[in-house]
Amino acid sequence: MIKRMTAILCAAAMMLSLTACSEKAADYSGKTITGQVTAVDGSQVTLQIGELNEPERNAQSEMPQDGQTPPDSLSDNERPLLGNMPASNFIAGEESITVDLDGVAIRIERGMEVLDGTIEDITENAILVVELDEKNAVKSVMVKAAGSMGMPESGFGGSGEVAQGTAAHTLSANGEYSEETYSSSGDDENALRVDNAAVTLSGVTVDKSAGATSNTQDGDFYGMNAALLASNGAEVTIQDSTISSSAQNGNGVFSYGSGTTVNISDSEITTTADNSGGIQTTGGGTTNAANLTIETSGNSSAAIRSDRGGGTVQADGGSYTTNGYNSPAVYSTAAITVKNAALTANHSEALVIEGKNSIALENCTVTGNMSDTEGSSSDENVHNVMIYQSMSGDADVGTSEFSMTGGTLTSNNGDMIYVTNTHSIIKLSGVELANEDAEGYLLNITGNSASRGWGAAGKNGGQVEFTASGQVLEGDIVVDSISTLDLRLTDHSDFTGTVKIVENAQGGTAVSDNAAVTVENGSTWTLTGDCTITSLENNGTIHFNGYTITLADGTVLKQ
Repeated sequence: MIKRMTAILCAAAMMLSLTACSEKAADYSGKTITGQVTAVDGSQVTLQIGELNEPERNAQSEMPQDGQTPPDSLSDNERPLLGNMPASNFIAGEESITVDLDGVAIRIERGMEVLDGTIEDITENAILVVELDEKNAVKSVMVKAAGSMGMPESGFGGSGEVAQGTAAHTLSANGEYSEETYSSSGDDENALRVDNAAVTLSGVTVDKSAGATSNTQDGDFYGMNAALLASNGAEVTIQDSTISSSAQNGNGVFSYGSGTTVNISDSEITTTADNSGGIQTTGGGTTNAANLTIETSGNSSAAIRSDRGGGTVQADGGSYTTNGYNSPAVYSTAAITVKNAALTANHSEALVIEGKNSIALENCTVTGNMSDTEGSSSDENVHNVMIYQSMSGDADVGTSEFSMTGGTLTSNNGDMIYVTNTHSIIKLSGVELANEDAEGYLLNITGNSASRGWGAAGKNGGQVEFTASGQVLEGDIVVDSISTLDLRLTDHSDFTGTVKIVENAQGGTAVSDNAAVTVENGSTWTLTGDCTITSLENNGTIHFNGYTITLADGTVLKQ
């Protein structure tokens, strides 16, 4: 529960000085602080210092504890519309600070996306993370949660209702259409919308050549400004067609709402601007894709993309390529299955699962190449597959599932798989793994700094059940002290590497059963260094190679 502020501000603070109820002000120079806005006067912003927190969650549970309302029961008006954390997760302290944001770059965060903002985007009650230099000057500002007012005029806040803008062309009656061209250059406008109709499109061209979006989240959630939007229970079949978009928030083909189904095959989709996915599914919609060629070039533009409300996506065959930062080949807040496809992210992690959602791959070629320096998600970790819970409200809290059978999974930079602030079930079977980064972990299960709102520091570890079946694994696995791993090597799997428990970087309280390893009959573990785990069940073969395994009770195992 948020503590009520027990002190009042003393005399007006000098610029960048702290006003507290004690006579000696605290020194925040060189530190990063979190605060809730209590006043805005031009570029001067007064913050009540505190911290962001999240309700405690059982790793196996799909419901928040402590009486918190589950995300899927919230109305759009109750969900956080800006930032990763609702303002109600802020715990106020007893100190305040006034900072000058004149000339400071302001960023606004939602999920993995980080958008540019202005001082006008900061209102009372907003939650900010402010980085100060050694002279108490503001280096950077991140908006973590919205204030008392929305920001639709800036394009970052959701409208709080289903807002889809207009359409240059609308099909609302059942029918078949071939060799038609549908174009748009208008703001908040679809080139083609299919509304509550059963429609077949063959050999059509859909082009969203221009047009600004007034509200990024309405574009992400509801299909505003998309090239082709199917909505309101539409059933759309698209064959041998070309869809292109050059507008920001101009998703290629968008399926919105329960009862809406898009079946698209043998078609090309190209998008070039930011926040413009190839195929986008939200609000419980369905997308079935076959033999598509999709290429996106903007940032935050996954080739296969979902957002709030999720849905079901199935893709078979085809090529899915992204070229922007924060643009994985697949971003899942839905149930997504892909078979026999090439998934390539040239400047991003390859795959992302957020919250209680899934990605299942069969016989796919998957490649990621996340940058160390570009793209906001690299601020926390560099990886190829990311499984997490952002706490934004876009994905329900619960168990994430990632499975891959056959095919290849290649990481050109960073850890192969990174799990934080969520419970996850991972299953690999017969996958050819290749990590081109010699320093990258095979599996990294750790808490995060919470600077991006992904849970509370020291309480936001990952919980992973990892089953390898007929699988060759190579690389090191790290589990921090607030996270857990249940690793099972089955069906003649072969693991070469180490498993180590390390301290949580944020000093969180350690949990029990950090790392349990089971080696089943016929499977092999070859050590490449000393290991620390909680427990071991070995019915297979362990090659110690002169190294040791230390258990939680102090037992040291060696050859």
